[in-house]
Amino acid sequence: MSLHGNLLEPESTRLPADPASAELDAGKDASEVAAASPTSSIAWAVLAERALDGGDAVTGYAFARTGYHRGLDQLRRNGWKGFGPVPWSHEPNRGFLRATGALYRAAQQIGETAEVERLLTLLSDSDPEAPAALGLS
Repeated sequence: MSLHGNLLEPESTRLPADPASAELDAGKDASEVAAASPTSSIAWAVLAERALDGGDAVTGYAFARTGYHRGLDQLRRNGWKGFGPVPWSHEPNRGFLRATGALYRAAQQIGETAEVERLLTLLSDSDPEAPAALGLS
């Protein structure tokens, strides 16, 4: 433990690189990437965003919920205790943050008000810049 950091706040969680991200960047279909790498939150986030952009809130919600939970699993494996910074600026964190943003959008569309508020709080607590980066504010 460093004695020079803020002892009142947990350190930022920085996820390891997700190989699925490179596959998506190379143009591989998100459905194929998710099938081959079902623990990849970025693959599920991309599927969710596409479904939501296409007007399918229920499918978007299901994809986003999967990516969100996969991201929570990854965060916990990397020391996250359910709170604390998950910086948007760290590229590998964006799968979780994008899935959470997509879940927020889907919850809005289906009228799940309590979920919308909880997700916006989670995103803001993770990184105050995340909602704006996701186009949510």
